[in-house]
Amino acid sequence: MNNVTPERIIEVANGFVAAKYLFVANDVGLFESLADGPATLEELTQRTGVPRRTLRILTDAVTALGFLERQDHRYQNSPVAATFLSGRTPGDLRPFLRFWDRLGYPTWMRLEEAIRTDQTTFEGFTEEQQQLYSDGVEAITSGTAQALATAYDFSQHRRVLDLGGGTGSFLVAVLNRYSGLEGTLYELPPVAEIARQRLSSSPLAERIKVVEADFFKDPVPGGHDAFILANILHCFSPERDLELLRGIRRQVDGGARLLLVDFWTDPTHTEPAFAALMAGEFLLIPGGGDVYSAEEARVWLQESGWRTVEHKALAGPASVIVAEVVES
Repeated sequence: MNNVTPERIIEVANGFVAAKYLFVANDVGLFESLADGPATLEELTQRTGVPRRTLRILTDAVTALGFLERQDHRYQNSPVAATFLSGRTPGDLRPFLRFWDRLGYPTWMRLEEAIRTDQTTFEGFTEEQQQLYSDGVEAITSGTAQALATAYDFSQHRRVLDLGGGTGSFLVAVLNRYSGLEGTLYELPPVAEIARQRLSSSPLAERIKVVEADFFKDPVPGGHDAFILANILHCFSPERDLELLRGIRRQVDGGARLLLVDFWTDPTHTEPAFAALMAGEFLLIPGGGDVYSAEEARVWLQESGWRTVEHKALAGPASVIVAEVVES
């Protein structure tokens, strides 16, 4: 016991401090201000409009966290900040940080209540919040979308339907790689409108149809031989997930494939660690969600008329379970 220290407790308890410094640095445009190279504190004050004294507190903190580097009196983006936070690269995580700060951060203040009661108070997003949420989710899942397009062979399919496909990032990644494929994005009206605006300027616009619908209430459009459910099942209870899988199965033809992209865990629900922590997010938004093991998913698939084909790792903690229709 003499070797036990409280460092891990203090590290985790202080986690919100580090996160908030990162959020603020992103919000005031600190990383964008350094996109062209090193700058002094005085130059950064002019670029960001933040007072010198408080900007020094912020820059020193994010330097300590590894997001900035300092040489003499000049600051510069670290490699990770230059790659993901400067606004100069495709892997732009600035929308994710804005979403996590303005929506996620306040929502997590209600975690204790949700844990104690298994009740949540989420009532949906305003139009502004929906845009913030959609942009953030698209940013954080872009790597997973690209990984899916590479990991699974879509050349065997003609038309793919993305159920609850957000702003279309998964379809865009897949259709960019497979020129002979057509896609349908199936989403609730508020998100579908954002997707239409986003896709209207895309070269793929003519190959993607946007359908406004609720997959618990409305029929699945016919004529598709591949179906994507990406980061959907963790939003609901096991009962609702089984209902959804059965509903899709009733409306598809033999030979169809179903791709379940999610943070599938081990049987203990503790690995990957990111998934275990994200369970609280899904409990809060939209409410009643959780993370599930790959074995639980296999059971649901079997009970709903699907057969598991394979389970593949994607990017980070995400993976895909591929299933096919069980012929009657």
